[in-house]
Order: sequence, then C-alpha cells, then structure tokens
Amino acid sequence: MSTTTDLAALPEAAPSVTASSETVPATASPLAERYGPDQSVPLAPLTDAIDGILRHRTVRAYLTDPLDEVVLPTLVAAAQSAPTSSNMQFWSVVAVTDPARKDRLAALAGGQEHVRQAPLLLVWVADLARARAIGDAHGTSLEGTDYLDSTVVAFVDAALAAQNAVVAAESLGLGTVYIGALRHHPEQVAAELGLPEGTVAVVGLVVGHPDPAGGERVKPRLPQAAVLHHETYDLAVQGPYVDAYEDLIAPFYREEGLAESWRRRVVDRLAVPGPQRGHAHLHTALAARGLPSR
Repeated sequence: MSTTTDLAALPEAAPSVTASSETVPATASPLAERYGPDQSVPLAPLTDAIDGILRHRTVRAYLTDPLDEVVLPTLVAAAQSAPTSSNMQFWSVVAVTDPARKDRLAALAGGQEHVRQAPLLLVWVADLARARAIGDAHGTSLEGTDYLDSTVVAFVDAALAAQNAVVAAESLGLGTVYIGALRHHPEQVAAELGLPEGTVAVVGLVVGHPDPAGGERVKPRLPQAAVLHHETYDLAVQGPYVDAYEDLIAPFYREEGLAESWRRRVVDRLAVPGPQRGHAHLHTALAARGLPSR
C-alpha cells in the first residue's frame, strides 16, 4: 500500500509553454478526474476540441441503436485527415456491421460483449498490399516494404487514423473502445475479413451509443511530470510521481472491482509473455501475413 503523496511537495516540473498563462483549476471537470482534485494544470483556454479530448472515457456498454448513415463516412474522413508518413497512407479500415461476423470477431477477441452490442466495429489495418499492387503495376518489386520500418510506419499510420476517428465519434456523442485483442489471432481475423497478404489487423474500434447505465468514467492518468520531459529524458525523477498516481488510481480501481495497484498491473502483465494473451507470437504472424520486418 502506498502512502499518500502531496503533489505540491514534489519537485517542481519545468513550466509548460501554452498559448495562455491561464491556469485551469483542478476542480474544473474534466481535469479533476484526469489528474486528481489537488492539482492544477496550466492550459490554454479550452476549445471544444480540447475539452472533448480531455473528457475521453472508454465505453464498454452500448445500446443496440443503429448509427446514422452519415457517421461512418464522417469517421473515415476524420481518419484520413490524420498525419501519414510521407503521404504513403499505409492503412485501411474494414467496417463490420453484420451481427454474425461481429459475433465471430468477438469470440476471437476473447468474448468481449461490447463488440456484439454496438452497431459498428471498425478494424484498422496496417496495409502494405496497396503499395505493392502499385509496384506490381509498374513492374517493380517494392523491397522496402519487407523491412521493419515499413511495418512500423503502417502500424503508426493506422493508429493515428483510428485515434482521429475516436475524437470525431466522441464529438458526435458516441462512445468508443479499442479492441487490441484482435491481435491474438491475426490469421483468423485476416480470414474473417478477407485481408490480402501484406496486411494485418492492428486494432479494432467499437463505435456506438453509450448505454447510460454503463456508468463509465474518465480514468485518471499519471501526473504530467511523470511523462513530460524537458530537453532530455529523466527517469530518476519519476518515482514520487508514480507513488502519487498509485494513491490517485487506487480508489478508481477499487470502485471498478479491480486490484488497486497500478504498479502491480504493470508487473503482472509484462513479467512473462503469458499475460500478453497471444501477442508473443506476433512476429511470426506478421511474417506469415507478408510483413517479414527484416
């Protein structure tokens, strides 16, 4: 059990540079939920976009109500507005609404019921197949796509696109939750979605109308001083801030019926490959999917 840590007594972090010197008090939601009631964080005046991002919460309980037909193209337009390395656009997305297919994908993801509940599952795909097809059309083998950097770029491109879609969905009053467990069975997911060689599912994203009875809340995060470094990285100063986070997250986890220690969760998940629940074979699976990552 950690002792209560007064954040005000911790070493002062270097000041953040913002567009305004205005300090938003921690009692103003959503900062109090994100960082705890005893902190204040210097922020620029909140725009609608920033306010929406700060209020992000993971939703795992959905109504079965269908989405308006304009939602999907809106989310994809937002996703395509994300940065992409050298404009290569190494990603695609598969929209899944068929209940039977969602049920099979939910089973592959460990039986997560929200995949079945919500009307839409977006599967974000690292996609080198499109580039290779362009190369084939020009009679050129794109050997650069066989290297790790291209695979990393494709994963980053897909993640950036997905997060833009999350922000857009939440601005429309919808809920979202990422489904990383689709990486447990990359070959089966690829078969279900008809993914060609040179592609792999990076992450799923459930989108739907939150069930008001779900009660999901903003989850506290580490203090900024634990993640924000100025000029150079300093691991040595992080201990007290992690202590403070233990105190902040413990009641949240307790109310969720979870083990209270964040440190313990980190250790339990990463001490051995087993807690990764299937991800240990991902390198081999990527090679089998045509992403050898040399």
